[in-house]
Amino acid sequence: MNITFATYQSLSLLHGGPRVQILQTKNELEKLGVHVSLFHPWEQFDRTSCDLVHLFSANLGTFHLASVMNNFNIPFVSSSIFFTEHSPAYIRTILGISKTLKHFKSGIWTSYDYTQQICNWSKSVLPNTRDEATLLGNGLGIAPGKISVVPNGVEARFEHGDPSLFKKKYGIDNFILNVGHIGPARKNVLQLIKALKNVDHPAVIIGKISGTSEGKQCLEETKLSKNILLIDGLENDSEMLASAYAACSVFALPSLFETPGIAALEAALAGAKIVITPYGGTKDYFESHAVYVEPRSVESIRNGIIHALNAQKTSALREHIKKEFLWSTVAEKTLAVYKQVLQ
Repeated sequence: MNITFATYQSLSLLHGGPRVQILQTKNELEKLGVHVSLFHPWEQFDRTSCDLVHLFSANLGTFHLASVMNNFNIPFVSSSIFFTEHSPAYIRTILGISKTLKHFKSGIWTSYDYTQQICNWSKSVLPNTRDEATLLGNGLGIAPGKISVVPNGVEARFEHGDPSLFKKKYGIDNFILNVGHIGPARKNVLQLIKALKNVDHPAVIIGKISGTSEGKQCLEETKLSKNILLIDGLENDSEMLASAYAACSVFALPSLFETPGIAALEAALAGAKIVITPYGGTKDYFESHAVYVEPRSVESIRNGIIHALNAQKTSALREHIKKEFLWSTVAEKTLAVYKQVLQ
């Protein structure tokens, strides 16, 4: 089986969860005997050597490519990587208004229009959570038979990180940890920093700092704190990142929503206690093994972190993650979708 992976062009600049998802899925599929190539716009695309294209992310950034593939009858499936805080009813209303306006003037499109059209063109759509599947079906009107939930995953190596590496370099362990982009509003790092300033415990935030106003505020707030260490990004394959997960006590990811936050899966596999947003499908992954907090409340985040710090560590979450969410398991579920589509 020959599969081509494609996505939006800015992927290599962002170094976020979708990039990890793509590369790890590719790696594990190849172990299952699937030949996976990465779509390159400067190289001739050989349709005869590709059974199926897997498009990661259904949005404006991938719309033109999806449109061309549809016009050329190139079959593709899509990992939608779609979530919103709005309800399915709200999405339906916006799409209805957009459809009405198109009767009067062409070229009026919303972000929901782009996602809906790409999903409709797709042979199958692979959301990461049941909540995302609900938005696709009940909000965008995607046929239920076209939707197959395929979870995000985690590398097995994060179970075996060496905590001494981080402790030796930075001089702390058993700290509160956050890993992710610093500055995008969805990641909610500013609220986390405000909560951490009122927790008498060392904390570490690791992430690329964007030049947004919120990113700048995060920097200023961190400078005023005596207990927060800010580290400007570590590559996902870094031993130091694995060491940070292993050395921390609590991993906090109180984003506005996560689907489910690959960094939280990595930390959980390393043995950390998890404090996380309840929005975006995180309960599919962490079930009753995490502390869920209201991301818009600094007090809720603070209380959740303190609760986790005082809780006893167990191996229950780690074993759950190992059983259900290693990338090898994700690849098997992905391959099952390919086989179903190609039949």
